[in-house]
Amino acid sequence: MSVIETPAVHHRSGGATDHHRHPSKRKFDDEDDEELSDLVCVRMRKDEAKAVNSWSASSDGGVQRSHIQFFVRMMSGGNTIVMQAFPEDSVKSIHERIQSMKGIPVFEQRLIYRGKQLQWEQTLSECSIQNDANLQLVGRMRSTEHPQAWQVINDMVSLVYRLCRGETFHDATKSVKGLITNYLSMTPRIDNDSASGYFQIFMSSSAPAVLVMLYVSPYAGNKDCADSSVRHFLCSCRNTLAKALHGQCARVVLEFCKLLRRVGCDDPLYLYCRSTFGSLLETAGVSYAGSDNAKGLVLIQDIFPFVCELANSLLRDLDLSMDSPSATGPLSNDVGDFTAFLMPLRTGIKEQRALKDSMAQEKRHKDLLLAEEIEYLHRLYVELLNKIDLCLQKMDQSLAGQEMLEGDHLYPAWSHYLSILKEMYQISKLYDGAEEKLWSVLTRHRSVLCLLIVRYAKRTDEHQWILEHRSVTNFESRRHLAMMMFPEVKEDYEELHEMLIDRSQLLVESFEYIARAEPESLHAGLFMEFKNEEATGPGVLREWFLLVCQAIFNPQNALFVACPNDRRRFFPNP
Repeated sequence: MSVIETPAVHHRSGGATDHHRHPSKRKFDDEDDEELSDLVCVRMRKDEAKAVNSWSASSDGGVQRSHIQFFVRMMSGGNTIVMQAFPEDSVKSIHERIQSMKGIPVFEQRLIYRGKQLQWEQTLSECSIQNDANLQLVGRMRSTEHPQAWQVINDMVSLVYRLCRGETFHDATKSVKGLITNYLSMTPRIDNDSASGYFQIFMSSSAPAVLVMLYVSPYAGNKDCADSSVRHFLCSCRNTLAKALHGQCARVVLEFCKLLRRVGCDDPLYLYCRSTFGSLLETAGVSYAGSDNAKGLVLIQDIFPFVCELANSLLRDLDLSMDSPSATGPLSNDVGDFTAFLMPLRTGIKEQRALKDSMAQEKRHKDLLLAEEIEYLHRLYVELLNKIDLCLQKMDQSLAGQEMLEGDHLYPAWSHYLSILKEMYQISKLYDGAEEKLWSVLTRHRSVLCLLIVRYAKRTDEHQWILEHRSVTNFESRRHLAMMMFPEVKEDYEELHEMLIDRSQLLVESFEYIARAEPESLHAGLFMEFKNEEATGPGVLREWFLLVCQAIFNPQNALFVACPNDRRRFFPNP
């Protein structure tokens, strides 16, 4: 079989054909012989090879067959390709050849001839395809309740395919992102069941795969286009969709992560997708029981590889923090991602243990989290504990004999130690004896732990786990942790309420100032000054409060007077 690709349907003239060809109205030009030597060879399937062998055997008996030449118009205004095949070749074999040339999956293709769709099992002869026949390649028409969504996503996939082939478009990035925006705008914002169909369309159309294909494309501008488009999709899903839909979105992001991991674990787009996936796990549903995933939840087995990957990264960064303390050490993104992925894994282990305790051995689900994975997390904990022990020891040696003042700066890598210790504490709750080992290490390095608390503990963090063990903290660190429990006071008032009071008219003028003031202005504070006096400040304000209180409770200036007939009743003092 032979294939020739042309930018359009060409009228050919001249050139001789071999004796096996039927005469054709459209002939090849004079360079036909040279072109034939460069034809694309497509691997035939076994059944096709058998058909050829069968024909070869029959040809020995004198039966001779010839091939036909026809034209296939590509979809979405693409090129026209000239193909040659035997009448006995199946329609499916033509689809496979198109896939090998254009990369369009076979199941996404449909061939139309004379207004009818050609079926895979039919032969070209059965479809009445003759020389110079014109076939139209179109995308698969699905029976779906979301036809507009299919149309938009097919347009995007088609555009990306053409970019991967090296075609150029004006402002391609804007076009791809615009189609993504249109697609997401159709997705229901609240209804999880309805939205799942839209995310399934995105996956079934191979949109993640073609965007990653564009990302690794060698043509100029394609990588930036794919990078911007993928980030736009992830950001839009996270910021515009309801939290109830994060589970559906997480499965799409997981697909991006699996594809981009092949590009490289240090690839910026992969790291961005991994962080996005981790942030979605907080609200996305995770299946802990096994592979029975009827609800489309993220499986715990999908999360575990990320935990291993991030743990290895943290171990390398902790080594770096000891060798080069001035380096950034454990990156904040890695620590944050490690925390995000570890939380559902810990929950899964807890649920599995509870399930095992309540079920007989023979009734336990075969797809429960593997014991090897639980054991790996324990080994990881031990390795992290040994590593953080060395890090705290190195930190203690670096600070030996130094008196740290409030303004002194510590090494950047040390700022992440507290966050790592907190995650290690959470892991230690899962294994017998692990928690005691952690507190033993922290007790040995009590001084540097207290320094880390005072310098790096923030209000946004949870510190109750440290306060549970007073032996590893001192008074200063405990006081700092206690202060972090109070909300931060924000003095966002620009102007104070000013009062200029005559001492002789203290109560009257004070009442006039307070009565006319807006309540919000009093929240900002008071600026007090007495007439004909220069003193101001907190001392004057305290004196004014004292004088006002004395005046209020002065019997001669009583605010209320008792009723002469009923001493239990009071009236405002005029």
